This record gives sequence, structure tokens and C-alpha cells, in this order.
Amino acid sequence: MAVLVEQLITPDILKPARYLGNERLAVHKPWDTATIRWVLTYPEVYEVGASNLGHIILYNILNAQPNQLCDRAYLPGPDLAAKLRTTQTPLFAVESKRWLTEFDVLGFSLSYELGATNILEMLDLAGIPLTWREREEVGGREQGAGSRGQEKDKDSSPFPLIFAGGQTATSNPEPYADFFDFIALGDGEELLPEIGLVLAEGKKALLSREELLLDLAQIPGVYVPRFYEMGEGGAVYPLRPDVPKRILRRVATPIPAYSIGLVPYVETVHDRLTIEIRRGCTRGCRFCQPGMLTRPARDVEPDQVVEAIEAGMRATGYNEFSLLSLSCSDYLALPAVGMEIKNRLKNENISLTLPSQRVDRFDENIANILGGTRQGSLTFAPEAGTQRMRDIVNKGLTNEELLRGIKTAWDKGWDKIKLYFMIGLPGETDTDVLGIAETVRWLQQECWAKGRRSINFNLTISNFTPKPHTPFQWHSVSTSEFKRKQSLLRQEFRRMRGVKVNFTDFRLSAMEDFIGRGDRSLAKVLRRAWELGAGMDSWYENVEQAFKAWENAIAEAGLDWKYRLVENGEWNLFAVGNGEAGEKILTQDSKLSTQHSSLGTLHPVLDTPLPWDHIDTGIDKKWLQEDLQRALEAAIVPDCSFEGCSHCGVCGTDFGHNIVIKPPEIPAFVGEFVPNTTKAQRLRVWFGKQGDMALVSHLDLMRLFDRVMRRAGLPVSFTGGFHPGPRISLTSALALGATSSGEIVDFELTQPMNVESFREQLLTQLPTDIPIYNVEEIDLKSPAANQVMEAAEYLLTVSTIGKVTSTQWQDWISAIQAKDEILSDHTTKSGKHQIINLRDRLFEIELVSAHNSKSESKAVLRYLGSCRPDGVILRPEQILTILEIVASAEFHLLHIHRNRLVLAI
Repeated sequence: MAVLVEQLITPDILKPARYLGNERLAVHKPWDTATIRWVLTYPEVYEVGASNLGHIILYNILNAQPNQLCDRAYLPGPDLAAKLRTTQTPLFAVESKRWLTEFDVLGFSLSYELGATNILEMLDLAGIPLTWREREEVGGREQGAGSRGQEKDKDSSPFPLIFAGGQTATSNPEPYADFFDFIALGDGEELLPEIGLVLAEGKKALLSREELLLDLAQIPGVYVPRFYEMGEGGAVYPLRPDVPKRILRRVATPIPAYSIGLVPYVETVHDRLTIEIRRGCTRGCRFCQPGMLTRPARDVEPDQVVEAIEAGMRATGYNEFSLLSLSCSDYLALPAVGMEIKNRLKNENISLTLPSQRVDRFDENIANILGGTRQGSLTFAPEAGTQRMRDIVNKGLTNEELLRGIKTAWDKGWDKIKLYFMIGLPGETDTDVLGIAETVRWLQQECWAKGRRSINFNLTISNFTPKPHTPFQWHSVSTSEFKRKQSLLRQEFRRMRGVKVNFTDFRLSAMEDFIGRGDRSLAKVLRRAWELGAGMDSWYENVEQAFKAWENAIAEAGLDWKYRLVENGEWNLFAVGNGEAGEKILTQDSKLSTQHSSLGTLHPVLDTPLPWDHIDTGIDKKWLQEDLQRALEAAIVPDCSFEGCSHCGVCGTDFGHNIVIKPPEIPAFVGEFVPNTTKAQRLRVWFGKQGDMALVSHLDLMRLFDRVMRRAGLPVSFTGGFHPGPRISLTSALALGATSSGEIVDFELTQPMNVESFREQLLTQLPTDIPIYNVEEIDLKSPAANQVMEAAEYLLTVSTIGKVTSTQWQDWISAIQAKDEILSDHTTKSGKHQIINLRDRLFEIELVSAHNSKSESKAVLRYLGSCRPDGVILRPEQILTILEIVASAEFHLLHIHRNRLVLAI
């Protein structure tokens, strides 16, 4: 059953285009011919989820499978969520507009410990019981009811299979195990199609839910929690002999071509094309979970990257692209790939951004490929302020390398740089904490020259949070220590200019630790926290309320004693005296200290079974213990992508080996983008906004036309200056939700084109709900359409309570026409009040049609009113004001349609 979207997605909803499912390159496969129907959901608002690369890749891969269909869903905004609940409408998928319960399998991306509350919110909105046990109970009841008088399938559950994937689900799925039928571990590119084949066979064979899940459990990378139980200390063991004791993490090779897709009309968090160039990181930073969970490193062939970028920019129309890796600068082909693309797309005003790169590898070659006419910000992560601390965490960064990278950026024109540091790292002293401020001060002093702008830093100082599957998974820091260290730094930075500092809330870090290293007993905490309102939006709108919800949930579950352990630093293996280098190693139970830095004294802690020991990431637990010992000794482990093997255990038949591609020669630079400001032709286009496109805002429409021109390859002229943009000029903004058959946009071209050819090329790239009515060449010296607007003609559908005849409607219209003055109070943008004469702005008004009933009467009115660029405008809602003044009745505006814009000749 399809949702009546037109009754839900209306202009009163914030950014209604989030929910339309009509993006460029969205896939719409026929429902009836699909054997298995997926929904991939990202439990965040659309702007976050739609720009997530993993979400796009898996969506494209699943839709490439024969007889399988993949739709999408996102966390709705609070306004739509309230509307769904009020109308008792289940959450729907954005493309098919079908309820989530109509699909076979529903997958959630879990990439953040506290994000599970959003998953529960989406399940609740979809009308799906939250736990697999509850879903089976509902299915059992329905089977019992159905057994009388009708035959049912062996799997009587009315709900899809619910699964999770993503980094957090892979690292430690136990806190979330009660909510999911299965969990996909590691890379999904090959795993999800295999799951789809098993589901299709099981559906054909009419397998029960348990039989189907048992088949899925045989697939490497699929963890079915119901077949396992929690033992002492939270460790997990199989309940039956026919499931694996340890579940293998899946590894796949990146395929850049699948990164091309989904060009939203709404501006997203990462509003650009993103291409993955390297998966995995072998730097071995001891705090970094992604670096451990994505081994081995796999480079993508440079030719594949270049082809994907070029094809992607043509297909999407983006003016910016990003290369993605845990450490982009470890992709040795980066300078060559970046320069090749910069040369190929030289005339299209394209910019490159890199979200993550190492400061020790940042050099002139990388600086030369970044940015464009829109130079973006640079971000580096030194992590620690002293060399000793960087050695303990195996950062592999010296002071000399740090300074060289920052100076290179400064010399190349970047005077604002973001730096990431952490406090609370194992073995850290107050000297190391204050070393962060000393390092920033030193960098400022070294990057100073007379007559040049001084360098400014934007610092983010986060709190170390131990993560599973890392050498530091056995370490904790108390919140009181975090608070004290933040205070030290605040005092130090108070005296420094040109530095902006942001600190992470230490309570948030403690909560992430509590959930991230927890066991199955935390499911009730997650559920209760969600019930108390601890959704992700609460972290931004009312952080105190969010913490209160989590604390109450923990207390109600009787686990506040466990949370206090985390707050107090449950495992402090590196406790040190202030300013001292010697370690005091504490066991979990006795908290007795010793001055030895030997693993022998750590065995009581290190041998404790952990809730995630049944997840086989490929890295030996013994190696993690040995690397912890090396951290005690501040010993560096070289990067095995470029130096000797570190013997972590991951390389082999199950996970493969590091793939490092030698860097090709860097192409010769053919020159920077020079905006072509030639104005050889001006074309005026009359177009409409119909259907779903009525819910796309004016700013989004401007962005759409920019991308349409790029995709169509039309020779648009650019403005000059520091930030050149295409010469595309739209007329007056249309109200969100209003349709139109009278919009105008002007294009200025660098070379003359046949008008009909221009029209055809434009139409091939425009959505069908933006029809083109006419294209006309106008004189180059003529002003743009938005400068010569005089009036706008609208059709308004209005209603009022009670029965109103056509004669009465006409009498009201005649009364309006007879008046010389209709005054109304108007508030300007600056907040000033003005009395304006609306009648002066109304040129024509007539009744088109009228329809009445006992309870409500409707009429369609046509009016022509002022619409000038100086702000003298008669807006559609002001017609209601005029009617209410004349008729002494209340009116409602049901629909707005703009017929035409009148330009001064």
C-alpha cells in the first residue's frame, strides 16, 4: 500500500524535497518484478545520509543485481515525524513511497555508538517492533489467528528482516544485538549481494524465519545474534554447533564507478562528488579503530580513479569533488591523479577537497592540486602536543614534519588551518597536555613574516575514547581528569590570539565509552534512553536533556554502578604522576599499582574475555597486547604499507594483503582555471515548476540550473573576481509548494548557439517536472529579467467556511475593485512596521470558478499584481488579507499557481 505523500509532504514541512526520492540518478525499478526488495536506511536526517559514500555505493550495487530492488529511507525531521504519528502513517521509503513493512529486508547503517536511538525511532515510526523477539511474538500471534480458516507461509512474520552494518556494528554489535535479526560485518559490496541470493532462495523454498537466518549465518560476515548467548563478563558463545564460533569481517576492493549517483536537490553536508581512492590504513595509530578494522590497505588503480571522477563530474554536474580515504596522502598516486583531473577539467571551474590527510606528507605537489577558485580549508591531526605522546600512540609524526607541512600550507596561501588534538591519551602527563598549547604557539611563531597575514588555527580538542579492537581497548580515563585537563588548556589558550578552541563534552565521551565497550545488557539502556527522548536531535537542541535521559536510563536498568566505573576510569593501565614518565599499571579488580612496564602484571586485565572477542577482524588479540606493551615503551611500529610487516595477523587468504600502487609521473600543469567572461549571446528561457519540483526551494533551483548547464556541456559565461560563478539569472523566488507556468531564467553564453539546439540540450538534463515553454535570444545589452519585472499573474485556490454562492464571490471581487485604498500593516526585514496600500499593488482581479458545499466553499481567483525588483510586491497571501477586509470572513489559501511574469518592454 502506497503512502498518500501529497497529504504528508507539504510546504509546511521543513525542506520537503528531502523526502521526494526524485534525485538525479535515483534508481526506480519496477516493484512487481523484484524478487527481493531492500531498504537501506541511514539513521540521520537526509542531508547527512544522502551524502554518505557507503550508503550510495551499496544502493547502486544492490540495484545492479537482477531481480532485486533497493529503496532508501532516512530519519525524518521532527515535523514530519510528528505528522506521521498524528496521521498514524508508517514511515515510508522515499522512491517507491511504500511503507517499510512492505519490504523483505531493512538495513541500517550504524556508524556512531549513540546513533542507535535514531534506529529505534525509525523502527517505531515504521510500526515495527523494536526487538527480534517482539517481532516473532507478533508473527506468532498472527500465525495463530491465521491458522483458522486460511493457510499461511511458514514464515508468518509481517515484518522485514532487520539488519545493521557499519563501523560501530562491526566493532562491537552486542549492545545492539537484541534489535537486529542479523548484522553485516565489514565491507558490504560483496556481502550484501550474497545475502540477497540466499534470501531469494529461501523465499522460493518458503523457509521459516529461523531456517532463513540459519542459512544466512553460514555466510562469512553475517552474525545472527539469536544463535549466540552472553556468558560471564559479557563474552559471547554459540548456542548451537552449526554456527561459527567467530564471525569473519568481510573485505572488498573499492570500485569507484559505484560512487557515482544520487545528486540531491537539497544541499547536503557533503554536496559534491566523492570517490574512494584507498580503503584501509596501516599507519597503526593505537587509538584508531577505523585503522584497525579496515586492514589491509587497498589502493585503487589511478586510471580507475581518473575515469570515475571525469565520468562522475559529467553525470552529476557538481563543481567540486573529494577524494576519500582514511589518509588520502598515503595514496601515493594522489598528486598525479589530482593534476590529471585538474588539467582535464581546467575550463569548468572545478575544485578538489581532501577530508583527511597527514601533515607529514603534505607538500607542494598536494598543495598544487587542492582547491581551485574556491580554496577550501585544510585540516590536519597532530593528535598530541609532544613527541613522546605521539610515539606512545604511534602517530609517526615528528615536530620537524609537522612544521614543514604547516609552513608549506602557509606558503601556499592557507592562513586558516584546522588542527585536531586529543587529551587523556594513555601515559599523558600535564606536560603533554600543555604541550598542545606550546606546539600551537611555536607554529604561530615559525609561520610569521613581516607584511604577511599571520596564521590562524581552529582547534578541536577531543577526549580520548577507547575503542574495541585497538591496543588501547583496555584503557580508560576518568571524566574528572578530562575536566581538569580541559581547564588547564582553557587557561593556557586564553592568552593566545589567532586561535579558536573547541572542546568535546567529557560526558559525551564517557557515554560513548560506556556503550561502545558494552555487552548485551545495554539493550535495555538504549531502549529506555530513546523512550526518554535521547534522540540525536537532542544533542544539538538540548544537550542537558539528552544526558539526563541517558543517566536515567542507566539508573533504571540498574547499571549506574557500571557507568560510574567508566566515569572513574575503569581500566587505567597508564596512570602516571603529574609530570612523570614512569607508569603505574592498575588492574581492573584490585587497582593496585606497580612501577613495572611488563605485560606480566597486565594479564589479569588483558586476559579478561571481551564482548567483541567473537568478531574476527583478522588482527590477533595477542598482537594488540604486544602493541600495548610497545606503547608502554613509546616504541614506534612502522607503516607496513611502505616498510616491513608488523605481523598483526590480518594478511592471508581471508583478508588479502596490502595493495600499494606505485605513483605514476605527475603530469605537467597546464594552467589554472581562467573564467571565460565572454558574453556572446543571451538566451531567455520560460519554464515551469510542476509536481514534486514545486517543493524545491529557490536556492536549490539555482543550484540545479548550474549543474544542468554543466551536464549539458553548454558554454555558459562566468563572472570575474575571486569567486567566479556562471552567469545564470533567475527571476523572482516562488513560494515553496507553489506551481508555475511562468518562470524565467536568463543564460549568458561564451559563444552563439542555435536556440533550438540549446533548448534540446537543456531538456535532456532537466527533471520532467521543469518543462520549457519557450527559449528566445535577447539583446546582450538588455537588462536581466529580474531587473525589469513589473507584475506577476497568479491563480489562487482559496476557501472559506460555509456555503458561498458564485454571486457572493463576485460581489466581494467587485467590492475590492471599487476601493481605492486597502491598508495593511507590513513588517520589513529590518523589523520596522509600515502601513501599505495593497490596492495600489493590485492591478487586476477576477473570479475564475467557484464551488460550494454546506461546510466549505472554494474559489479560484486570478489576479495580476505588482512584482518589482525594488520590493514593491503583492504577495498571494496578501490577497487573503484583502478578502478578509472586504468580506469580514476568514479565508484559507489552498494552492498558488503563477501564470506568468510581466516584464517591462
